[in-house]
Amino acid sequence: MLARVRSAALVGVDAVPVEVEVDVSPGLPSFMVVGLPDQAVSEARERVRAAIRNSGLPFPAARITVNLAPADLRKEGPLYDLPIALGVLAAQEQLPLEALRGVICAGELALDGSLRPVAGAVNLALLAAELGLPALVPAGSAEEAALIEVPVYGAGTLLDAVRHLSGQAALPLTEPPQPGDDLPNAPDLADVKGQSAAKRALEIAAAGGHNLLMVGSPGSGKTMLARRAAGLLPPLTRAEALEVTRIHSAAGLLTRGGLLGAAPYRHPHHTVSDAGLIGGGSIPKPGEVSLAHRGLLFLDEFPEFSRRALETLRQPLEDGRVTISRARASVEYPARFQLIAAMNPCPCGHLGDPERPCTCTSAQRTRYQARLSGPLLDRIDLTVQVPRLTVDELTRAPQGESTAQVRTRVLAARERMQHRQGARNADLVGQGLQQAAALDAGPENFMRAAARQLSLTGRGYDRVLRVARTVADLAGSERIAEAHIAEALTFRSRELA
Repeated sequence: MLARVRSAALVGVDAVPVEVEVDVSPGLPSFMVVGLPDQAVSEARERVRAAIRNSGLPFPAARITVNLAPADLRKEGPLYDLPIALGVLAAQEQLPLEALRGVICAGELALDGSLRPVAGAVNLALLAAELGLPALVPAGSAEEAALIEVPVYGAGTLLDAVRHLSGQAALPLTEPPQPGDDLPNAPDLADVKGQSAAKRALEIAAAGGHNLLMVGSPGSGKTMLARRAAGLLPPLTRAEALEVTRIHSAAGLLTRGGLLGAAPYRHPHHTVSDAGLIGGGSIPKPGEVSLAHRGLLFLDEFPEFSRRALETLRQPLEDGRVTISRARASVEYPARFQLIAAMNPCPCGHLGDPERPCTCTSAQRTRYQARLSGPLLDRIDLTVQVPRLTVDELTRAPQGESTAQVRTRVLAARERMQHRQGARNADLVGQGLQQAAALDAGPENFMRAAARQLSLTGRGYDRVLRVARTVADLAGSERIAEAHIAEALTFRSRELA
């Protein structure tokens, strides 16, 4: 007898339909899974057999063939355990076939028949909403799936799922979880003494979504500042929160209910692999740049990252997406993140330090700074020096503004951007940039002269305009003045020391 069960496969952050066909026919006992399964899917045979028997349900002594269609799509992970088990039971007439046609399901089975959570529950629910079907998932994934407005049933065990589908004991609909906190758990900016220029650069970067590079000696406060940047960002809109939640769900990183209301903050170590940073693998997975989508990616010890990994940042910094091509699959992940990087001015870290002399040779400093290519630096809008302050300077420094005070100005600037062009200034291109950053005669002449003197590229010219537009928005000005351009140019220096 043949049974069909609807399930899904994750391709990037999208769930695509998969039909699980189970045929139970007379013959020598065997259990075969076909349809391009990976090792975890092939091992489902043993989990399904043990789970059915330990749930007190009959397992057929017959020839069982499972086909995962379409056959040319790679299937991975344990999410097919539940649909395979339900198909085996339906093929024995333990379940009505009609009940399986009206549901989409996924779940990992333990040997005792209990169901474990699976990655991508939000993506599965989005597919269920598109198909107009309810979703049947493990109880541990039900709240995550219920973020989407679709009927979701959470089953704790295989037996619960069987009783629900057979009409013996219906499962309750899962209620959507409470909205997540839209305020990031970031330390207060008031903790950082001094460093007024760096704080101003951080405010401009947060307001306009600009990329920022901080250069300074060890202990100058670069990491402290970066950790406080997340607290300056506005909460995500519902559409943005859904984008971010889908990515984290596909990566299996959702740890609490509710949409992710706060902008993500990712800070990988400099030993991260290329695939870990950009995404990849034999079956591509999202990397740190995608997990930081609509949020911040902080790269400390910037030149210590591999040259290859740093160069692969160039496309997502420009386009806001990552395309990963492999022999078996090609997927595209969103990656519109804001980069904050920190580095020392030289290998020893003391170039320009007022108290500790630099011990590096000129050749060593040149090699160190050459790890960052010109095209990569050209994509960074703001570069700021973060000098190490002496103990006397730290003790005499006045109390700085709190995160809440700076965030108020950032939110007001973002509201002006949203009202004017519906996007951050960092995202402006082409005609949109020309309209939002139109210059009067005086500022335009000033900008042209500065571009010639600093030898700005076309990309650099546009990025200075975007930063100047953000400075004007923070000042509440409708037009860009020469003072706004001048401040933007002070952060455009290509000199790293």
